[in-house]
Amino acid sequence: MSSATPDPKLACDFLGFRLRTPLVLASGIIGTSATLMARTAHNGAGMVTAKSCGPTPRQGHPNPVALDFGGGLINAIGLTNPGAAAEAQLLAETRACLQPLGVPLIASIFAGTVAEFGQVARIVAAGEPDMIEVNISCPNVGDEFGTPFAGTCQSAAAVTEAVKQAVTCPVAVKLAPNVPDIARIAAAVVEAGADAITAINTMPGMVIDAVSGRPILANRVGGISGPALKPIALRCVYEIAQAVSVPIIGTGGVSTGRDAAEMLMAGASVVGVGSAVYLRGVSALQEIGQELADFMTQHNLLTIESLRGRSQQ
Repeated sequence: MSSATPDPKLACDFLGFRLRTPLVLASGIIGTSATLMARTAHNGAGMVTAKSCGPTPRQGHPNPVALDFGGGLINAIGLTNPGAAAEAQLLAETRACLQPLGVPLIASIFAGTVAEFGQVARIVAAGEPDMIEVNISCPNVGDEFGTPFAGTCQSAAAVTEAVKQAVTCPVAVKLAPNVPDIARIAAAVVEAGADAITAINTMPGMVIDAVSGRPILANRVGGISGPALKPIALRCVYEIAQAVSVPIIGTGGVSTGRDAAEMLMAGASVVGVGSAVYLRGVSALQEIGQELADFMTQHNLLTIESLRGRSQQ
């Protein structure tokens, strides 16, 4: 297990937390294992996000569920999780490992109705995560058409209000990229009480096997992440940063330190890293952090704050 001290230039503030680095382990890459989460903390994570959990245990989709298609990853894991009650215990164990390292823990939740979001948030809050990230890309089972909560200002705001009423810790709302105006939705969830925005979730896509003519994933469609997502994520973060003043966790396609610098320049406060851990290994966060520090040195940038929002100027 590596325990190299991050470059001091990488230290930054986020929602009252003093982070060693601006790099955040994104949800869904490792799961919720105290040992693995601690390993990412030792390997350069400033914060870590647990895998999303819902009201009840969920098995997810059958294999194949993920593929490196060359430009990034496509996955349809199917929100595999042990349910909120079991997740709360896992979160408590993980926080106990992370707290001595000074690395905050973010819980991630999803649900099928507005009321369920509040219920799940209340249950996982018992595990004392430092923050809750609300994944609103899942479909609203109470809606006639199963429209994702992220699809409209009204539904996104309603979920935000339900979660904020259920917990006292900070709440970040994770937005979807495949909407007409992501900035308007960001503004709506902030007005409803969101303390931060996570942008973005994966982009729906499909990969087909040309020999059989069939989609490769068992679920047929899945979420695109990795390098192919970066230009979309940068645009979304840029637009959101113009619309709201709360911190943004900029996530999508960050594979190198230069990518992280670009995300900060677009307006992100901190940077989510997900697929790079799959592609580069668990040391990816540490390596990206060092690459970011080297970039800052080369360009005479002394603090993370000096990078933030440069593209907005």
